[in-house]
Amino acid sequence: MHDPTALFRFQEHDIHLPMMVLEELDHAKKGVSEVARNVRQVSRFLDDLIAGASKEQIDLGLPLPGLANARGAPANGRLFFQTRPIRLSVPADLLPGNTPDHDILGMALSLRQEHPNSRITLVSKDINLRIKAAILGLHAEDYYNDQTLDDVNLLYNGVRELPSDFWETHAKDLESWKDSGRTYYRVRGPEIARWHFNQGLFQADAEPAFIVRQLREAEAIIEILKDHTAPNHAVWGITARNREQNFALNLLLDPEIDFVSLLGAAGTGKTLLALAAGLAQTLDAKRYREIIMTRVTVPVGEDIGFLPGTEEEKMTPWMGALMDNLEVLAPQDSGEWGRAATADLLSNKIKIRSLNFMRGRTFQSKYLIIDEAQNLTPKQMKTLITRAGPGTKVICLGNIAQIDTPYLSETTSGLTYVVDRFKDWPHGGHVTLRRGERSRLAEFASERL
Repeated sequence: MHDPTALFRFQEHDIHLPMMVLEELDHAKKGVSEVARNVRQVSRFLDDLIAGASKEQIDLGLPLPGLANARGAPANGRLFFQTRPIRLSVPADLLPGNTPDHDILGMALSLRQEHPNSRITLVSKDINLRIKAAILGLHAEDYYNDQTLDDVNLLYNGVRELPSDFWETHAKDLESWKDSGRTYYRVRGPEIARWHFNQGLFQADAEPAFIVRQLREAEAIIEILKDHTAPNHAVWGITARNREQNFALNLLLDPEIDFVSLLGAAGTGKTLLALAAGLAQTLDAKRYREIIMTRVTVPVGEDIGFLPGTEEEKMTPWMGALMDNLEVLAPQDSGEWGRAATADLLSNKIKIRSLNFMRGRTFQSKYLIIDEAQNLTPKQMKTLITRAGPGTKVICLGNIAQIDTPYLSETTSGLTYVVDRFKDWPHGGHVTLRRGERSRLAEFASERL
């Protein structure tokens, strides 16, 4: 249900499917949810594997497609189905009731009894099922193939600190030039192999900061960043308050970068920066026709039920962050009438859309903001980003420490997935915002509560 291709992810191991698993798949196949679509795909895979097979072939195990090993034999194991009643090796009192979990555990115990020389492993995303298995002495594991990284601390953060002697070390190989008012440097060295496209470079107590524009083996071309911390480089009235925000604004305003992801805790400025850059490029530079904002509708507390109205009206309660930031971006010195006029203008250029209606659409020359992207699966993220047509820029915002969707973790979130996959693309950029900029109260609460 979580990954339809899981059948083909165990290489040389044999896979046993209890009959209860097929029953669970049958119960979950109806509907338009992600789980229902996954279940239907699994059923199609199983149907293809079993097509034309006799009862004897099914009993002996169906070969799973895979690459051949050095001897020419299939590298994958075989697929077995439950064809006999379960013979439990533990008292029935240890598995009370008649639940699907207990049927699956009974199957695993029966296999261990039938194959004492083989290692039986129960693989499940269900933590409670793994706990029950451990209590019964069964080896149980999570499904790891969906993890983008082994440790979320290894996730690319988009910036790199240069050593204090970097320029002295590279002085003899350094080249510099100016083009269209921008300053570039060509640097060479073995450490450049660890850099990424559009990565921010800085030195602890030195200015300016740089961005990696081109990479070729041990050579890179870097550019001096525009300093958006200065009032004369403000974006729609917003200035960067720290180094990471400055990197973010440079990425958001760069027409050569089609995809930007911003990670950070609440209050780091993700939504405000994305909106300010979007308004500057939509209303001032006329680079995009309009801003489209969407997000996953996962409630923090109890669900408030169905909401009346149009698509935009239904999404309005979920867009409180948008409204809060528009109040900041509206000019404060233009009087009540001026603020109202600005609010109307912004509302005409900013469209709120639901993720439920994204399939099949194509956005051309749009500035697409995906908020709360940590609650998306990798498959959902692919569905959204592939909606981008010519001239569209996609911005993903989120905090992987605040995942509200079941079966997703920091290492399996779609946001983690795209950050890792886009880090080596010349037209993608990422920044992890570290410092909160809301208030001293919010900062203290974030640290102590």
